[in-house]
Amino acid sequence: MRIVRKAAFATLLLCIAPALHAAPPEGFEARVEALRKQAGVPGLSLAIVENGQTTMARGFGVRQLGRPETVDGATILPTGSTGKAFTVAGLAILVDQGRIKWDDKVIDHLPWFRMYDPYVTREMTVRDLLVHRSGLGLGAGDLLFVPRTNLSRRESVKRLAHIKPATSFRYGYAYDNILYMVAGQLIEEVTGQTWEAFTAEHVLKRAGMNVSTADEDARFATANRAFPHARMNGGLRGAGDQERLDERDELGRNAAPAGGLAISAEDMTRWLKIQLAHGALPEGGRLFSEEQAKEMWTPVVLQPISPMPEELKPAEPMFDGYALGWDVRDYRGAKLVWHGGAVFGFLTAVVLIPEKNVGFSIIINSEDGYLIRGLMFELIDHYLGAPDYGWPEKWAGFAKKRVAAGVAAMKAQQAKPAKVGPSLPRGRYAGTFTDPWYGNIEIKPAGKGLAIDFKSTPRMGGRLEHWQYDTFVTRFDDKTIEPAYVTFALDADGKVDRITMKAVSPLADFSYDYHDLLFTPAAAGK
Repeated sequence: MRIVRKAAFATLLLCIAPALHAAPPEGFEARVEALRKQAGVPGLSLAIVENGQTTMARGFGVRQLGRPETVDGATILPTGSTGKAFTVAGLAILVDQGRIKWDDKVIDHLPWFRMYDPYVTREMTVRDLLVHRSGLGLGAGDLLFVPRTNLSRRESVKRLAHIKPATSFRYGYAYDNILYMVAGQLIEEVTGQTWEAFTAEHVLKRAGMNVSTADEDARFATANRAFPHARMNGGLRGAGDQERLDERDELGRNAAPAGGLAISAEDMTRWLKIQLAHGALPEGGRLFSEEQAKEMWTPVVLQPISPMPEELKPAEPMFDGYALGWDVRDYRGAKLVWHGGAVFGFLTAVVLIPEKNVGFSIIINSEDGYLIRGLMFELIDHYLGAPDYGWPEKWAGFAKKRVAAGVAAMKAQQAKPAKVGPSLPRGRYAGTFTDPWYGNIEIKPAGKGLAIDFKSTPRMGGRLEHWQYDTFVTRFDDKTIEPAYVTFALDADGKVDRITMKAVSPLADFSYDYHDLLFTPAAAGK
């Protein structure tokens, strides 16, 4: 471990001496291609930077199943939550300009901003927006943009006032996306530019990332782009055959500041170089100052560490902190600055090893995350000089067991509903019901059963099939949406008093936060 007083000397050494392994592993490209094919991943984008130089920026496989167009170094792919660091970079630029400070109160720039607790509203700082310590629960409010939305960013931020906290303010860590929406809205309020326009002009263009985009229309206008894929027909999402998804059914753009960028391998090398150079641009000048670079990588809140299974134990850190848009943890005695990213149909990892002056990114156009984790740790081991551990094979084995357990749990669950109920004739379940932060759903008779429609989410509707008692299960018209159990609670007069929900799949993405919803008859809220 390096001590603070040696930091400048260590940086000088890194500029003079090469990393322990100053090139990707021998035969690495062939290994990546073999593992990609074995995993059934359509395409992969890989960027590696060492000592300020690009050593790899290329693609593997195809942009979409059934088509011959290949992924290359200029192919753009959505990068999910790794985009949080770009939103932080935009804020850092504003800090350097003296227009904001990290510890400014949010309401000083967004006077209309409200959290559920008035104390939190008064005390929430710009820094608090970025480090997942607000007191909100894991993924709270994600249904405001998952799987899509008709809400504006401003309206979504306003609805924060109705989301009840899970813990006290600054009590601990719980990952969220919605507060990065607030950060994006704050950028707009301060600059007069939307987050998309500001990020394009002041971050991407300034960084020399010329094909990457923060704009949905620009992405779809780019011919050299990858398409999303997922496994949908094996009993739950993540099992079965790979199939292409509709790229235009992506997450709501209101949440783009939390992860709405599409980036190529070649452009990603620019970002890696800037990060490793603490904000300096490769050709001279700076994107952001050394001072702000230090802020970005300084952990603010500790993350809980989940025990890893024995075969993955070396990947279990001794400490894990969250900084400003980055995870900071230890691995084999080294410091890692990294972040994962996920949007439906794509997964990403961006990894920096500061003491080796190495950075890399891996992006795939599917949801087979074990391939990314396997390659990620194999590359880290290479640059740290650690012996080969067979990471890709170990992560694949772990993922296979996890999915199999999830499928088995689903089958067991579906085999034992109580054949009791429903309590009411179907027409008496009908009505419009409202949740304070999500908005309305509509339940209505359809054929011999019921239908449900989520009003804030375009094309999120379908049949309600009776499950047991007064619980139904959604059969969405869009099969990519995670099914939910919908439970009606009745009052003493046999009228629907409230509706609660929970995801059916034990492996459902946390962004399907059905469990945070509490619907009551709309008339009762007037």
